[in-house]
Amino acid sequence: MSVVINGTTGIVEASWTTATRPSSPVAGQVGYNTTYNALEYYNGSAWVFASTAPIYSATYLAVAGGGGGSGSASGSTNGGGGGGAGGYLTSTLSLSVGTIYTATVGSGGAGGSPTAGIYSTNGTNSTINTLVNAIGGGGATSGASYNGASGGSGGGGTGNGLAGSGTVGQGNNGGAGGNNSQGGGGGGAGAVGTAGGNNFGGNGGNGSASSITGSSVTYAGGGGGGAYSTGTGGTAGTGGGGTGGQSPTAGTANTGGGGGGANGNSGGVTGATGGSGIIILSVPTAFYSGITTGSPTITTSGANTIIKFTASGTYTA
Repeated sequence: MSVVINGTTGIVEASWTTATRPSSPVAGQVGYNTTYNALEYYNGSAWVFASTAPIYSATYLAVAGGGGGSGSASGSTNGGGGGGAGGYLTSTLSLSVGTIYTATVGSGGAGGSPTAGIYSTNGTNSTINTLVNAIGGGGATSGASYNGASGGSGGGGTGNGLAGSGTVGQGNNGGAGGNNSQGGGGGGAGAVGTAGGNNFGGNGGNGSASSITGSSVTYAGGGGGGAYSTGTGGTAGTGGGGTGGQSPTAGTANTGGGGGGANGNSGGVTGATGGSGIIILSVPTAFYSGITTGSPTITTSGANTIIKFTASGTYTA
């Protein structure tokens, strides 16, 4: 209940935290929320702040889907390039209380078909509203001379083809193609992919580690490139990249790793898919609202609550 102090110094409202708000409020009831250091009132159905909504800081990690690895063309011995890793972004956001933040998790790109000159698919972007946009990893193709596609990290080139370009601040370039139509490795968040060489595919670039969940996890590794039919496929970049070879492997789900490129094979081999992305928010537990959609995984680390989206969903601040 409000109290007048000395008749002149003003009104001191009742105070509470978000957790201890009155359980049966009435319309017009006013109080000071010490969790947010803001005055609020009950409008008959919900608590509403009496002025601009309070803001608090959250840390985020956003990794886009990785690019697919290239297939090897039917009737050809040319290897394909590795897929580039999804873009990797981490920083802080100012969240406004009551605002809905939509986390859109990017999917991994499809592996390339066993046809010369047909690119695998880039990964798709991971976003938080319009505030954060991690770019999907670049794809690749097979053949005598094709460039890797650009993306968060670039896909590997083939033959005399150039590496795909990475996005500044999100990833790195892929590796160039090599002699005898070797595929270059896809770029990773932490390192460029290496070029294909004499009868071997280039290695995927390594990813970058994040401790946003409380323990260190590496994300966004590039996919290894495929080699000439008798060669050795490139190794996967750390952080979920796939390996190149006669049986290329996919990027790991929810890491944004690039898919592996296929070795040359007269029957043709389909490239491997890229790994899906991930979005993680770390918010002070004192401010965590508990309002989410999309079934994110909720954990705690120290004084923070961790909201991990492996598929798209929302968080209301």
